[in-house]
Amino acid sequence: MSETHVTFKPRTAAIGADVLGVDLNHLDDALFARLKRGLHEHLVLFFHDQHLTPEAHMAFAARFGRMEVHEVFTPLAGHPEISVLEHDAARPPISDTWHSDVTYRPTPSMAAVLYARHIPPRGGDTLWLSAYAAYEALSPAFAEFLCGLHAEHDFLQAYGGYLGKKDDGAERLKRAREETPPVVHPLIVVHPVTGRRLLYVNPTFTSRIVELSKKESDAVLKHLFEHLLKPEFQVRLQWQVNDVAVWDNRATQHYATGDYYPEFRRMHRITVGGDRPVGGTAKPLAAAL
Repeated sequence: MSETHVTFKPRTAAIGADVLGVDLNHLDDALFARLKRGLHEHLVLFFHDQHLTPEAHMAFAARFGRMEVHEVFTPLAGHPEISVLEHDAARPPISDTWHSDVTYRPTPSMAAVLYARHIPPRGGDTLWLSAYAAYEALSPAFAEFLCGLHAEHDFLQAYGGYLGKKDDGAERLKRAREETPPVVHPLIVVHPVTGRRLLYVNPTFTSRIVELSKKESDAVLKHLFEHLLKPEFQVRLQWQVNDVAVWDNRATQHYATGDYYPEFRRMHRITVGGDRPVGGTAKPLAAAL
């Protein structure tokens, strides 16, 4: 399929585009390169009426980079790289907070490919925000102050309560603290491809600003978390079965609404490994995603 057939239909000025004229089962190199450029421009891409086997889902995701296995989510049988996000009355939603995926890792993921398998009759939308737009809306003086700071990201801040409720909760918590200790990333990150600065804190995993006192850190983070909620930074997808969303995890955050509970919702997600976030004025890497 030639890239001339692909159409990007932007949803907002800041973020999001529907991609028309693409079958993800059939991508040549030129078309995939065009999709990558579109992803850098729009940050999250929406593909509709896609029919992917697990193997096709993995083949598409693998073109972006190495696929990773999530620490918590249940994998699809025979396909550990595909996380099954499945919720109903017995399994309430747990992703209804703003976050970038796995920022508690030293090298968080660069992208994700989410495939809608069962959508409830009401609710279950996902929202994304542009971390570029959030940074660029800060006052210049405050932005420069933040550029010298670093934030801690803690796995157990998000998943501690969830793991602690398991039958072997104490052992899981002990193992998680040993295997996934808190990490520190720059509060303002430079995207390795575009060279644009972005705000790199999220209320799900970010626990503190290491250079500030607790009182100062709490106040600054509270302000930033509220700042991120500005609707002009966001886009919202009302899912249909067989929709696929691909997002640049480095430059976005997302929120999976839990307003369908106790109805059933099932999604298949693959995350693509990235690199350590870098602050300052790092030069973009032309060959990277």
